[in-house]
Amino acid sequence: MNLWYTEDHSPNVRFSMRIDEHLYTGKSEFQKIDVFQTTEFGKVLTLDGYVMVTEKDEFIYHDMITHVPMATNPNIKKVLVIGAGDGGTIRELTRYETIEQIDMVEIDQLVVEVCKKYIPQTAAKLDDPRVHLHYEDGLKYVRSKENEYDLIIVDSTDPFGPGEGLFTKEFYGNCYKALTEDGILVNQHESPFYTEDALGMQRAHRRILGFFPICSVYQVHIPTYPSGHWLFGFASKKYDPVSDLKAEAWNELGIQTKYYNTDIHVGAFALPNYVKELLKDAE
Repeated sequence: MNLWYTEDHSPNVRFSMRIDEHLYTGKSEFQKIDVFQTTEFGKVLTLDGYVMVTEKDEFIYHDMITHVPMATNPNIKKVLVIGAGDGGTIRELTRYETIEQIDMVEIDQLVVEVCKKYIPQTAAKLDDPRVHLHYEDGLKYVRSKENEYDLIIVDSTDPFGPGEGLFTKEFYGNCYKALTEDGILVNQHESPFYTEDALGMQRAHRRILGFFPICSVYQVHIPTYPSGHWLFGFASKKYDPVSDLKAEAWNELGIQTKYYNTDIHVGAFALPNYVKELLKDAE
């Protein structure tokens, strides 16, 4: 039997991987959830037919969405994570003994349950006593928070379906309000490469710029995401991600990572010219 999973990366480009077994399929009130065992990437989680996480390359995404803000301000104590149902971002945050509380807000409880069963590689630390799970809409949750979090990580799906509200001007404004005076916001920022993705990236960047005095974008290369070229947004009330990097302090923690290091932290903010032009157009 020759089975392949195929995802449309653009109207004219498709990405395929060989499937050994279809481990799970189900539908929540929000989306269709599937888990595949693949030949090359191990277990793969898809939502509504889009790859969210694979065992082989998840470390790239989770390292860079987590350790960049933590190395910029190692004194972060209280974190809000919105989305992140696969648990990988939580896993990386729990490696910091100095973090006292992690509130995770995920709209779809079934995603968490499926990942705990089928992808423990990412979901293994969701039971950490510092982690508090809230199964509700992140947009609504953050509305009532003020001056509460040192770091907000928006580990969301793409800007349509259940994740659509997490790319709005209202949401980013509420995140600003929910952060402490030196708070940091990091969000998955889409890809700059294909036209539709680039437009989504520009919209998000424009909306975040309206609230934060420090607003940067950094890049990462993830093989299973559209084009392989992906961006994260870094916004802060106080800290610049490059000039305020606490490289020595972070390295002294001795955290063993597969992708992140303090050299790549600096290099990730050096963007190609075409991305700079897209960001400038958005501004």
